[in-house]
Amino acid sequence: MSSLKLKPLDQQVIVITGATSGIGLATARAAAQAGARLVLAARSEADLATVARELGHHVVTVAADVARPQDVERIAEAARAHFGGFDTWVNNAGVGMWGKLEQDNLRDFKRLYDTNFWGVVNGSLEAVKHLKRRGGALINLGSVVSDVAVPIQGMYASSKHAVKGFTDALRVELADEKAPVSVTLIKPAAINTPFPDHARNYLSEKPKLPQPVYAPEEVAAAILKAATQPMRDVFVGGGGKLMSSVNKLVPGVMDWVNAKAGVAQQKQDGTRAENPAGSLHQPAAPHVQVTGHNPGHVMHTSLYTRARLHPVVAGVVAATTLGATIAYLAGRRQPDGHAYKPAEPTSKVD
Repeated sequence: MSSLKLKPLDQQVIVITGATSGIGLATARAAAQAGARLVLAARSEADLATVARELGHHVVTVAADVARPQDVERIAEAARAHFGGFDTWVNNAGVGMWGKLEQDNLRDFKRLYDTNFWGVVNGSLEAVKHLKRRGGALINLGSVVSDVAVPIQGMYASSKHAVKGFTDALRVELADEKAPVSVTLIKPAAINTPFPDHARNYLSEKPKLPQPVYAPEEVAAAILKAATQPMRDVFVGGGGKLMSSVNKLVPGVMDWVNAKAGVAQQKQDGTRAENPAGSLHQPAAPHVQVTGHNPGHVMHTSLYTRARLHPVVAGVVAATTLGATIAYLAGRRQPDGHAYKPAEPTSKVD
C-alpha cells in the first residue's frame, strides 16, 4: 500500500521478537535511539532484563516462545496494556541449522519450523488483528535463501522459502481487503551475528557464513525504514540481490556454483564443532550480543541497500558522480599540453 502513511519512529510503538541477539538487538537499539517505545520478546527472561536496563524505561519485555500462539498473544497484550497498542510488529526470531538433509532428525527439523515459520505465522496473524484497525507495518525477516537454496543449510532455507510464500500471500489478501497494513519481507544476505554459534550444527567443524558478509546494523536500518515507509521487500546486501537475480535467470548456474563451492564456503577448516545443540531448543551463549565472530571480511555498508532505501540520495550521488566525471574528462589535457576544447560550430549549411 504505497499510499499508506506510517508514523515517524519517535511516535511509534514497535514490537520486536528475537530481540536479545543479532539483528533483533541491533534493531531494538536503533529504534530506541530514534525515540520509539519498544515491546521486546525473546525466550530468555534474564537476557531481556539486561537489554531493558540498557535501553531505558520506554521498554517492555515479554519472555515468550514464538512457536506458542499463547505466548505471542501475551506479547500483544503487553503492548496494549503498557502503550495502548503498537504500530509496527517485527517477526525476527529465528534459529539456524548446518548439516545435510539426510541427517534426518525430524525432532530438530520440526523445532526449526516451529520457530522460523510458525513463529512468523503466529506473530503475523496476531499483529494484523490489531493493525487492521489501527494501521501500521508488519515486517517479517526472510533471507536471501528465501530465493536461493544452499547446501548444508537446506532445512533453514526451506523454512525461509515458506516465510516468503506466507508473507507474499498475506500481503495480497490484506490488499484485497484494503486493510491499512504495510507488509514487508526483509531478505538479508549473510550477516555477522552470533547466528552460527546459535545454530544447530551437525558438522564436525565450526560453521561459517559464506561471503559476502554484512554488518547487522544494515539490516536494522532496512527494518526501521520499512517501519516508516511502505516497502514490499528489501534485500540487505548487494551480494544477496545478485544471487537471487542469477538464480531467477539461470538457476542451473547457481546450482552448479553451489555444488562446486557451497559446502566448502560454510566450514571452518581445521576447527572442531563447539556446542552443536546451539539455541535450537533452548537459549544458549553468546548472550545479548549483536555481532558474531565471522572469520572473513565484514562489509559495514551495502551501497545497494542504501540506494534501495534512499533512492533520491542515490540519484543525487549518481548525478554528482556523473557530473564530476564529465568535468574531469572535459578538462583533461591533450598530448600537446593544451586543454581539450570542443570544435567550434561552423556556419556552413548543407
